[in-house]
Amino acid sequence: MSSQKTRRDFLQGAPCAALGSSAIMSTLLNLKMANQAVAAGLPSAPGNDRKTLVCIFLHGGIDSYNVIVPRDNARYNSYRNVRTDISLPQDDLLPINQVAGGDGELYGLHPATSAYQELFNGLGGDASKRRLSFIANIGTLVQPTTRADFENEAHALPQNLFSHSDQTEQWQTSLPQGDTRLTGWAGRIADVLHCTHNQNVTSMSLSFAGNNIFQVGRETSQFVMNQNGGLTFSQSSNNESHPTFQKNVAVKSLMEQEYANMMEKAFAELTNQSINEQEFVQEQFDSLDDNFVNTDFPSTSAGRDLKNALRMIQLRPELGLRRQTIFISFGGWDHHSQLLGPQNDRLSELAPAIKAFQDGLEELGLADSVMTFTASDFARTLRSNGGGSDHAWGGNQMVFGEAVDGGKVLGQFPDLTFNDSNPNYVSRGGRIIPSTSVDSLVAELLLWFGLKGSANFETVLPNLNNFYNVANVDASDPSTFPIGFLKPNTF
Repeated sequence: MSSQKTRRDFLQGAPCAALGSSAIMSTLLNLKMANQAVAAGLPSAPGNDRKTLVCIFLHGGIDSYNVIVPRDNARYNSYRNVRTDISLPQDDLLPINQVAGGDGELYGLHPATSAYQELFNGLGGDASKRRLSFIANIGTLVQPTTRADFENEAHALPQNLFSHSDQTEQWQTSLPQGDTRLTGWAGRIADVLHCTHNQNVTSMSLSFAGNNIFQVGRETSQFVMNQNGGLTFSQSSNNESHPTFQKNVAVKSLMEQEYANMMEKAFAELTNQSINEQEFVQEQFDSLDDNFVNTDFPSTSAGRDLKNALRMIQLRPELGLRRQTIFISFGGWDHHSQLLGPQNDRLSELAPAIKAFQDGLEELGLADSVMTFTASDFARTLRSNGGGSDHAWGGNQMVFGEAVDGGKVLGQFPDLTFNDSNPNYVSRGGRIIPSTSVDSLVAELLLWFGLKGSANFETVLPNLNNFYNVANVDASDPSTFPIGFLKPNTF
């Protein structure tokens, strides 16, 4: 029997409920002594459909009102008047052409995002292959909020607005009021779906950005990877004289010993299981060399992460996964000064990598089974602070995929006219109240992902009923969807 088969069999050990309810396991996970004690499964649900959600988190707070810009003269002039020295020239904007069902307005994209332009207008010039839509003015909300609500403190607001750490956490938890036990919405969806949709081989939550809140559940944790694969003991060095190699041999030897003490034995078993999962994932990762796809990915950090994400999506059958989430971080957006040049550089790296990722999905026949979306701490103030912009609130994000009804700007793009009577503004500098909640975005993603039942939605998104009643959804009618970026009958 091969070592690969042995590891897979070893990982298919304990029932999911037993792993989730074990007090010893909870203690060990809290100690972070293993990335993921395998979330073993109950018998898989019938069918072989596979779906992956990919979150690209833009750490630092992207100035998204310079990513998509009004292009008609009247609305562009409002943009220009408020942004002054950090505005983009109207003639430099890349035109995008909306289809029916968007807001019907004219927009242009940042000149460094020709890749987004093609994804929006249609891959290869084919309008039937529109793979991108924008969601305008989205942000963290406890409930719908107006300027009067904000100024009068009429109801609950997200905690510590305009704080990087708090707003990052709230995007990833979708609990802006806070919670006594910190979990992310992807972690909570893993708690609900992993046992019934996946085999008990590997975690459904893969992170290429270290430990994160997004994928932490009450019963499940993420599996952390880097650009070389799993964080295995054998990966760092094959040189027997290398200190890391010697340490790893010692740890493995320690774990293989028989312990009389119950806690020590539980720890050893858990760590052994984690090691075996890591080694198993690495074997699968290495089974596909860099030529597994013909699409040319940029030789950048974003390009390497997204190519590896594509690799792990291709490996879903080998990993025993019908449902999977992937978390990627791409930072460097906190442009308090010198916005224009640094933002151009970041977009010039990110946009081609996302385009290559989507092209790779199309090439491998996986495009209908993957949904990609962007998120960020917050948007930036509309007014310049003298070359840059500061922390704000509502901004614009993107959703990509074959299941996306592409070529639309959805939500409510705000009036950018800067004056005291504008109901969108809540403070000096041009901070905009979100008109679409993170919950609405997540709910529509999860409808596509296969979450069913009002009780499950309430478990994953406790605030959702403040924005949307999932009982009213009709899969054939996008007007009943939380936002409307999905094609009909895709869930």
